[in-house]
Amino acid sequence: MAITENQVVSIEYEVRDGDTVVDSNMGGAPLVFMYGKGQIIPGLESGIANMEIGEKGDILVKPADAYGEYNPDATQEVPKDQFTGIDLTEGMTLYGQGEDGGTVQVTVKEIGDENVIIDFNHPLAGKELMFTVAINNIREATAEEAMTGVPAENKPAEGESCGTGCGCH
Repeated sequence: MAITENQVVSIEYEVRDGDTVVDSNMGGAPLVFMYGKGQIIPGLESGIANMEIGEKGDILVKPADAYGEYNPDATQEVPKDQFTGIDLTEGMTLYGQGEDGGTVQVTVKEIGDENVIIDFNHPLAGKELMFTVAINNIREATAEEAMTGVPAENKPAEGESCGTGCGCH
């Protein structure tokens, strides 16, 4: 039976870029999300649509259905003095604040004498990703979960913050 929108899905996964494991929660806490709400990359979501509890499978996700194609124009040259106090290395990930106030992740692409080239592409942009996925659980969302899009398993415990800085408890 196909997984449908507003069902809460629990998975374990390992994702590889070629032979390199780039992320995994196998043997750890499962990833719990609301199906059909865009909470995971589209290619993985569509790839698990016909899987059932207890099923395990491999899903190849193309760049367009993952983190997008690599955009060579998504780089910026920034004066090196804007990184004072940071021990820069090529390939390192930095986080900053975007124009809209949200968090922006960039990768240090090149370090020159005067300037640093930073890359705004997601580190996995342009890559085909192979997911090995195990479906741990599928259940109907409660009315509150369907309304908020947040599975009960992902809500912070009483008195804890969700970690977003929004002030919720």
